Amino acid sequence: MRMFLGFGLIIVVCALAYVRLSQGDISNWHVPVAGTQDADGAGDALRVIAATPETFATADAYMAALPRTKALAGSLDEGRITYITRSQVFGFPDYTTVEYADGTLKAYARLRYGQSDLGVNRERLEGLIAALQ
Repeated sequence: MRMFLGFGLIIVVCALAYVRLSQGDISNWHVPVAGTQDADGAGDALRVIAATPETFATADAYMAALPRTKALAGSLDEGRITYITRSQVFGFPDYTTVEYADGTLKAYARLRYGQSDLGVNRERLEGLIAALQ
């Protein structure tokens, strides 16, 4: 019985280490935002607003200031930046892409692991939109 519990504990620790230390493949996450209107899913959220280049710069500053968040790829000059935000306890990664073109800012946040983020990505985007208004 102890051996079974020890083996189970090792598997759990390895799984948590894999999640916390995993690096996102930029080509999978730093992609154009496809949607054209606000949407919420079980593990993702999209917000679309009218904006200016200054709005995009403010969005970048907001995202960069979030706890446990760093830019993964992109730049203001490119017109698209993808960020990775990790949950505090287990380090689950969420990816947020903010894109500006032709007077429109799109922000798309999604989870990497699991089926539901319990509304975390929607809340992150709601905070971003509130900061921009």
